[in-house]
Amino acid sequence: MPCPILWSGQSQCYDAKGQSVPCQGSGQDAEFRPGLPWPRPRFTLVDEHLVADRLTGLIWLRNANYFDFPVSWHEGQKLLVQLRSKELYGRNDWRIPRRHELRSLVDHGTSRPALPADNPFRNLFLGWYWSSTEAAIASSYVWRLQPEGGRLFYGNKKEESFLWPVAASSPLWRTPSSASQQSRFYPAPDGPGVADRYTGLIWYPQADYSTSPVDWPNALHKLDTLRNTSGLAWRLPAINELESLVDVRSHSPALTQGHPFTLVRDGYWSSTTSSYDPAWSYVLYLHRGAVGVGFKPNRDFYIWPVRGLCQD
Repeated sequence: MPCPILWSGQSQCYDAKGQSVPCQGSGQDAEFRPGLPWPRPRFTLVDEHLVADRLTGLIWLRNANYFDFPVSWHEGQKLLVQLRSKELYGRNDWRIPRRHELRSLVDHGTSRPALPADNPFRNLFLGWYWSSTEAAIASSYVWRLQPEGGRLFYGNKKEESFLWPVAASSPLWRTPSSASQQSRFYPAPDGPGVADRYTGLIWYPQADYSTSPVDWPNALHKLDTLRNTSGLAWRLPAINELESLVDVRSHSPALTQGHPFTLVRDGYWSSTTSSYDPAWSYVLYLHRGAVGVGFKPNRDFYIWPVRGLCQD
């Protein structure tokens, strides 16, 4: 099965003040570059209206604001029915993208917008875009992406957001529901840890390694110490690795029911710096399943070590 985790796009490393630093030995996302690498170029024009993503196989409208205005989620569903009915640009499979499909567009190495710099899209707005994935925490809410910096949160279906239709399907993803809930996680065969059948990653069984919130530099330091003392390649996960743990059917925490982890907290540091402001890092809010950012000097978030790589 292909790796379902994509490279974040980050190729530089930064300290807690947002200053560029060498990646070697930093323990950061850009040192390891975990996830499926991107082809170059990643996006190609099918014609003047359609863009093919060579990484995922999805087909996107080149016009990222085809409808010219934001709409409510239910209005968006009706508009997509119309697109399928008239077979816009020769396709009858247009739909609102799923949460992971919309998020796959994000390049965490850029901002304003957080999409690959050489993308061919037009009319991309920096406001929120709808996904088709409902939030488990409340059925009246749906996940949305904010392409200015790549944040992911949910919004009420009655609110208005932009709509970016997608077509085709991707071989990269299958949902954890295709396997039984009990079989997603199992004891790692090569030492301490919990292995994830979905990604191949091995997670520390105690989801609060530090037992208290820490700042970002201290998170990286503690993982460096853990690597040296354990003899295993534990590291701070990249944001796409952390987000891969989210089971969108669950909340508080947004983990597959029956998971074996202990001391599960809400907010976790990633090793991925925010390109919007490098003094901040991406974080996962696990109770809800949201992706946001945290100020690196603050002791606000927890540490969840990972090892292994999900790469083809």
